[in-house]
Amino acid sequence: MGAVGYGEAMSTATVLDPESELFQYRRELLGYCYRMLGSAFDAEDAVQESMTRAWRSVDKFEGRSALRSWLYRIATNVCLDMIASRTRRARPMDMSASAWQPVEASLAARRSEDTWLEPMLDVSVMPSVTDPADVTVGRESVRLAFVAALQHLPPRQRVVLILRDVLRWKADEVAALLDTSVASVTSALQRARATIESRALSDGQVYDPVDSEQQVLLARYVEAFESYDIDRFVALLREDATQNMPPYEMWLQGRDDIGAWMLGPGHACRGSRLVPVVANGAPAFAHYKPSGPGGDREPWALQVLEVAAGQVVAITSFLDTRLFALLGLPEHPDD
Repeated sequence: MGAVGYGEAMSTATVLDPESELFQYRRELLGYCYRMLGSAFDAEDAVQESMTRAWRSVDKFEGRSALRSWLYRIATNVCLDMIASRTRRARPMDMSASAWQPVEASLAARRSEDTWLEPMLDVSVMPSVTDPADVTVGRESVRLAFVAALQHLPPRQRVVLILRDVLRWKADEVAALLDTSVASVTSALQRARATIESRALSDGQVYDPVDSEQQVLLARYVEAFESYDIDRFVALLREDATQNMPPYEMWLQGRDDIGAWMLGPGHACRGSRLVPVVANGAPAFAHYKPSGPGGDREPWALQVLEVAAGQVVAITSFLDTRLFALLGLPEHPDD
């Protein structure tokens, strides 16, 4: 049942109005579930299931706890159930300690889509805030490196870290949600923070539309990629830049290997168009590749960049084109 179905079913409820109360939390619940699960598809499923459970139990909701807390309890239980039945989402760099060699064989191995961490557009999960500091904090909390690090935490530690450090819940509120003690929450938070710190998160900067240096870099990136001028393209990369492309296991490091890949296995991307978006708190592009000689351009990948100090430090190209429909990206670059 989709959102319209929920609204129709709940219109007869006497306790909650779906538009003004229940569904106003959908975006933040999606962000919470995404951080928990590392997958846009799983997060959507988790929110749908949470809404279904809330709808079925709405007549039992007596207001003893805040509606928001009640919904988060439901969503937490859904996510914990899903984590127990799925493998941990990862990035290609988590699968291998060294970059792929030789570059020509980089497309030789791939894994199913449910292996990999998936992207999420900021507009889908970011709260409607105007304070630049709050925007920055929100974007930091969905960066690919941070979401990947979260997947290394035991499930309940993941809950605690997200609720305490990202969503700023109080320790007693988290303890109530998990039916545990404040001391237990504090201990779990300390262990979770230590694990996150040990993951050595990248130094990429969040997207900033008023950062002129970042905007100039992104404009040059688009120009070089769309003209397929690989000399100009690699000049924008930091010397140790990385590139990865789920569902393939390969990841590359260094300007030379990335440039060789673009001119070798990646040559079919010549003539592509890039449409700017913001995903995982970072500059990103919906990538449309020519379908053939003289053909239309079709969805190919969602590129998420990491940039720092005026250079591109990482490129992740998610090739699962189902993401275009899920994330509301157009089927054609001119739409």
